[in-house]
Amino acid sequence: MWVPTLYFAEGIPYFIVNVISVIMFKNMGMSNGDIAMYTGLLYLPWTVKPLWSPFVDIIRTKRWWILLMQAVIAVSFVLAAFSLPRTSCETVSGGHTPVSLFVVTLVIFWITAFASATHDIAADGYYMLALDQGQQSFFVGIRSTFYRCASIFGQGVLVVIAGLLETYYGDVPKAWTVTLLVCAVLFGAVFLYHVFSLPRAEKAVSRVDGGSGTSRSASGIMREFGRTFVTFFSKKYVWTAILFMLLYRLPEAFLVKMMNPFLLDPLEAGGLGLSTESVGIVYGTVGVAALTLGGIVGGIAASRWGLKKSLWPMAASMTLPCLTFVYLSMAQPGSFFMINLCVFIEQFGYGFGFTAYMLYLIYFSQGEFKTAHYSLCTAFMALSMMLPGMVAGYLQEWLGYVGFFWMVIVCCLATVAVTLCIRVDPSFGKKR
Repeated sequence: MWVPTLYFAEGIPYFIVNVISVIMFKNMGMSNGDIAMYTGLLYLPWTVKPLWSPFVDIIRTKRWWILLMQAVIAVSFVLAAFSLPRTSCETVSGGHTPVSLFVVTLVIFWITAFASATHDIAADGYYMLALDQGQQSFFVGIRSTFYRCASIFGQGVLVVIAGLLETYYGDVPKAWTVTLLVCAVLFGAVFLYHVFSLPRAEKAVSRVDGGSGTSRSASGIMREFGRTFVTFFSKKYVWTAILFMLLYRLPEAFLVKMMNPFLLDPLEAGGLGLSTESVGIVYGTVGVAALTLGGIVGGIAASRWGLKKSLWPMAASMTLPCLTFVYLSMAQPGSFFMINLCVFIEQFGYGFGFTAYMLYLIYFSQGEFKTAHYSLCTAFMALSMMLPGMVAGYLQEWLGYVGFFWMVIVCCLATVAVTLCIRVDPSFGKKR
């Protein structure tokens, strides 16, 4: 069946571009400030993807877009693998490898990011076209599970492989070259499988240079696209809602960019001095498990209490676990169990608290153009992670890890403030 592999393929490039790239650039000697800035910019395609989503409807079929983007991603991984600079051990250990050496790799990752974001649009649309409502309901849990498997594979398995190869070769660039080639082979295999397994569920409804029927179809889609923006920004309390979307996750947006560099940096630099494979275990297994468990518990709680009553417990769970990183930075424990425990608490709290955020996006998207408005909400969500993440590294270099994590705690006040401001129907989200 194609659903598991499609959503596994949807997750892999996202985690490689946004998570694994941080570890790779860190291990190749890029500074924290440059890592956060340039990998933060890689998040842009997921932020602006609603702007070109109509063209995925207008041009060719969803199946065509899926296969094209998977082929582009596979080739991009090959190109990225051979674009990595052959930096010396002295340059890497100094932690000040110039960004200029990574320009080609970053450009290729940008191409991968745009292809991945376009793949997301096509895959979600194809899912709704190729399956009837009953099948969609049946496979919704399966698609979520395999997207989570992609998270485990990307943040866990691939990072562990890279760490083991670093130890085996004693050569960081070579280890990551081989790891990216493994990704390319995997994605090439997924592409070939989908060539034969994806059913032809639709016809190519239009082309850019089509006839009159096509023009009406394209113009109609573009007209509806324009209306979605007008109606979205005409909603009641829209600016309060946008502030909530941008600031509720502010502590997490700062924290997430510096988690892996903090774990990897040596003790004398204020980090925990973990190996690459250990980081893969911490976030690829324990972290993902805690995040998933927190999301499940959050879903159960929200269905019983409703969104309004869930907001404060969930806002607290988004903010309070940030204290675990203050503890880790101050104590720098040598116990791997203690590090995993702190990450488990932080990720569980994030998973639980994130439930309220996603429910609010659904709540605010209600009405005409529900799907398009939800897409715009997720664009603001992506922006909320991108902008703070871009400056997180420079702030960390200025404040040190202890000062940076205390700053993250102060940012929790923004979460509290926007939670105070929003208005929610008390009955929304309750299981009837």
